[in-house]
Amino acid sequence: MTIETAQKEVDNWIQTIGIRYYNELTNMAILTEEVGEVARLMARIYGEQSFKRKEDEATAKEKLGDEMADVLFVLICLANQTGIDLTEALNKNLIKKSIRDKERHANNDKLKK
Repeated sequence: MTIETAQKEVDNWIQTIGIRYYNELTNMAILTEEVGEVARLMARIYGEQSFKRKEDEATAKEKLGDEMADVLFVLICLANQTGIDLTEALNKNLIKKSIRDKERHANNDKLKK
C-alpha cells in the first residue's frame, strides 16, 4: 500500500465506519497515547523493563506491530484533517535530511562501530 492509498483508505474508513474525524486536538491526544503504548512495549521488548505477566511477553511483538499501526492510523487522520499530502511531505523531508546530514553521519564516530 502506498502512502497516498493509505490516506485514501483511512479517509474512506472514517467516512463510512468512523462517522467523522475527531477534532485535531483530540486526535493529537490520541496520537500521544498511542506513541506511549509503543514506548511501553519497546521498553519491555528491547529495553530493561520487565513484563508484568509472563503471557504478555509471548504476544509482545505482535502487539507492537498493532500499536505502531495505531500510531500510523492516527497520524494519517491528522494529515487528512490538515490537508497534508504525506507522500509529498516525506519526499521533501528526505531531501532536507540528505542535504543537512550528508556529511554529519559519515563523520560520526559513534556510528562506525
